[in-house]
Amino acid sequence: MHERIAKEIQHGRFLAEHGAGEIWNWESPAGKLRWARRVKMLSKHLGPRMSVLELGCGTGYFTRELARSGAEIVALDVSPELLEIARANCSAPNVRYEIQNAYDLSYPDAIFDSVVGSSVLHHLEIQDALREIYRVLKPGGTICFTEPNMLNPQIAIQKNVPWVKRKLRDSPDETAFFRWSLRRLLEVTGYREIRIDPFDFLHPKTPVPLVNRLNSVGRFLESVPVISEFAGSLYIRAVK
Repeated sequence: MHERIAKEIQHGRFLAEHGAGEIWNWESPAGKLRWARRVKMLSKHLGPRMSVLELGCGTGYFTRELARSGAEIVALDVSPELLEIARANCSAPNVRYEIQNAYDLSYPDAIFDSVVGSSVLHHLEIQDALREIYRVLKPGGTICFTEPNMLNPQIAIQKNVPWVKRKLRDSPDETAFFRWSLRRLLEVTGYREIRIDPFDFLHPKTPVPLVNRLNSVGRFLESVPVISEFAGSLYIRAVK
């Protein structure tokens, strides 16, 4: 586990030095649509006076928008370089940044109303992380994450073929999830009211003239049984 954390810290330094937004594909026109959709997914259940933990806040792209809910946000990352960028991107008074890993959080039991994150769980030893998240959640507290879907053909290749992973500048240990196996892990950890929905057929490299049309097609495909299972991402919600 310590070796894995060290690799993620090194990867965070690489992202900070080479442009995390471009590597994460949030800066293209299609990428901005995908980012905005995830912001809504992660923040729509938040409100003033809620205590919220954001795991893997990275450069603060999502933190800034989560803060608009009025919730008290604790934003964590293992990378000091990414946190430095995050502080510059979002200095809202209701946000506190901390360097911590997801396996050994410094908080007491049952302190957060919600734990959220975008594309972070697939960087972690998932069973250990889910247990620690469960520990710090209040009874009735929620989790909300968006993560890559291993059934998507591109994701499957990217996460399992080493030279493709390196070319696309993934971290060495990151993976993706099958939703049924992730559901089982959530269940055995004690979570309830679990929902995991595939979403997002819009590729971040979609040419600008096609973005709106293909976005509409993708939204339709999300409603089609079987085909929807091959979407690029998973929308994960559960309750303690």
